[in-house]
Amino acid sequence: MKKDLLFILNPTAGKTHIKDRLFDVINAFSEAGYRVTVYPTRQPMDGRKIVISEGADYDLIVCAGGDGTLDDVVTGYMLAKSSLPLGYIPAGSTNDFARSLGIPLEPMAAVTNITSGHPFAIDVGSFNTNDYFVYIAAFGAFTEISYSTNQKFKNMFGHAAYIMNSIRSLNSVTTYQATIRYDDREITDNFIYAMITNSLSVGGMQNVVLADDIKFDDGIFECLLIKTPTNPLELQAIMNSLLISEVNEKYMYCFKAKKVEISSEEEIPWVRDGEFGGNHKQVIIENHQKALQIIR
Repeated sequence: MKKDLLFILNPTAGKTHIKDRLFDVINAFSEAGYRVTVYPTRQPMDGRKIVISEGADYDLIVCAGGDGTLDDVVTGYMLAKSSLPLGYIPAGSTNDFARSLGIPLEPMAAVTNITSGHPFAIDVGSFNTNDYFVYIAAFGAFTEISYSTNQKFKNMFGHAAYIMNSIRSLNSVTTYQATIRYDDREITDNFIYAMITNSLSVGGMQNVVLADDIKFDDGIFECLLIKTPTNPLELQAIMNSLLISEVNEKYMYCFKAKKVEISSEEEIPWVRDGEFGGNHKQVIIENHQKALQIIR
């Protein structure tokens, strides 16, 4: 007896190579015993809407797209309180989440991974009330480029586009004064960058989290905050530390936490899973341990 599979596809993600293999993908799922319904997304939040409205009618949901598409689908899962397993076919320009979990980047290999793999429970982060993220919430330098970089540029150069735009933007880095609360600690300082993450890869670059014991199901985020440098030598010291994945406590705060609160006098632009996450003066981020069953 065939099982029902909802295939949510972002046709404009990444290098769009998934469209070239669409028939092969659907045929492989059919041969594995699934009756496939294809739902191409057309605008933001389409993924979460279809999961909320129709997800419960299926035995399996598969998402094909970049990190932003995955983020949207996972948000639907969380809002619908769905316990269905989720398959993922990476089709973005950097695919940080897939790189971290070891999910194949080649479409047909990812399909085989879904049809023969097993669900693995991973943590999901909540961002204020009704927004979620899979692997990162961040603000400051190196973040706005992930959503301001032209999509065609990202498609051509992949994660190199992020690095190129990062270097170009260093001359006009914005400083954010913020207060961070976690556990029983409170930090108030000026920052050029902050990230709360559950990932081995950010912007296509490995080992930027500066932690060697990252687990995807421990209920804990890895957090990195970088202070504002006061001169070029300090900026160079920060960059050197990042290049060798080393914490420089003079310029960085690095810690683990289940819940983090960030407040500021002025609105701060945030990024969630590589997509613009809005401007906020107050953000509460919490880890929901083992909230999503991802197939790997």
